[in-house]
Amino acid sequence: MMYLYNTATHQKDKFIPQDIKRVTMYCCGPTVYNFAHIGNLRTYIFEDILSRTLRLYYPLVHVMNVTDVGHLVSDADDGEDKMELGAAREGKSAWDIAKFYEEKFWQDYDTLHCTRPNIVSRATEHIAQMIALVKTLEDKGYTYRTSDGIYYDTSKFARYDTLVGHARISGLQGGARVEMSDEKRHPTDFALWKFSPKDKKRQMEWNSPWGIGFPGWHIECSAMAMQYLGNTLDIHCGGIDHVTIHHTNEIAQSEAATGQKYVNYWLHGEFLILRSGKMSKSGGTFVTLDVLKQKGYDPLAYRYLCLSAHYRTQLEFSYESLDSAAKSLKNLRALAEQIAQETSRTATETANSRLWKDKFIAALSDDLNAPKALALTWEVLRNGELTAAEKWDFLQLADSILSLDLLKEHTPVQTELPPQVQDLLSKRAAARQAKDWKKSDELRDAIAQAGYIVKDTPQGQQTEKK
Repeated sequence: MMYLYNTATHQKDKFIPQDIKRVTMYCCGPTVYNFAHIGNLRTYIFEDILSRTLRLYYPLVHVMNVTDVGHLVSDADDGEDKMELGAAREGKSAWDIAKFYEEKFWQDYDTLHCTRPNIVSRATEHIAQMIALVKTLEDKGYTYRTSDGIYYDTSKFARYDTLVGHARISGLQGGARVEMSDEKRHPTDFALWKFSPKDKKRQMEWNSPWGIGFPGWHIECSAMAMQYLGNTLDIHCGGIDHVTIHHTNEIAQSEAATGQKYVNYWLHGEFLILRSGKMSKSGGTFVTLDVLKQKGYDPLAYRYLCLSAHYRTQLEFSYESLDSAAKSLKNLRALAEQIAQETSRTATETANSRLWKDKFIAALSDDLNAPKALALTWEVLRNGELTAAEKWDFLQLADSILSLDLLKEHTPVQTELPPQVQDLLSKRAAARQAKDWKKSDELRDAIAQAGYIVKDTPQGQQTEKK
């Protein structure tokens, strides 16, 4: 039996699906105007652990959207569409921007061993469903027209405070959450359909009953989620930053349209933060997975780091913490490899191994307690009372969830180095020890000019020929 922390009830609730033969889960996906940063990716790792754990119990239908239009730079429903902004930044079409960054997102997603959704829904491929949903809301009297679009009147939806609470909603003033425009009736009202500017043509725009334009960001998720999963979803996930606006608006428009509860269990992952604050694309403070790889880190060391903290707690990122995670992952894999050699990779299930597997599942079933599941894995592999075959049996389950390549054979590659490269490496190691990162980078470039690639790992500098 699973218990999940439900943002709507502010407590851990026993998970009871509507249909045990088809559990439904919708996850807010990327806005593909730029690279995903590792803070974004932390959310997908948490959702992957959820997906893998749910599949221990039920068949799962997992839907994720790709926002390739309609996400404005401002929560006030003004400013440029992020897709159009990305196109202007790179001198490409918005369609090319979407294709490039979506492909890069899935590369990162796969590299971190996240399980692909059953259905990927792109906003630009569901415009008809969005228009139909806006029309339903209009027919039911929930909308009004301004000079720049069709808006949802939040005063007409009594349960608008479902996720954030009455005090926080009632305390909002014009400009507190969004800038109050002359035409917007209430500060919490939001755009369902935006009209294209009269003075220029957008790359992404469609005909509608209200004029040429494009959908609002919030309507996209409701239309696509209900298209594939029905009016009521078992689970809806996303980052904690989606609670106050995006998910609150999804509830309002979905339930107003259908008269039914939109989501039974809301799950939200906390921020990955830097010492200077939240990781942010708009602020220019973000790190990509490629940056970690260029610095020599195994991407799964970042997955390990994320699993070491509960998804509902903020996680501070630093290269020191990533170094520690990488070292722990190396040592855990070494233990697993030793067991693999002792057993010739043959598992034996016994009452003992079953007991430990039950503990592992129980940890994950208690609101996805990945840190405890990880600690149990260490405990099993160091347990002197279990046989190697029992430990290997446990690992079959553990790594099907943790997905840290514990079952994979890991053999370091040795490279014979010329004396001058060895000298450069020694100088670079000294520079890194002194935290002289500029000198370290210069020496890395010199090593590259000599025909070698250097990667920094918890085991030290590793090199290979170009």
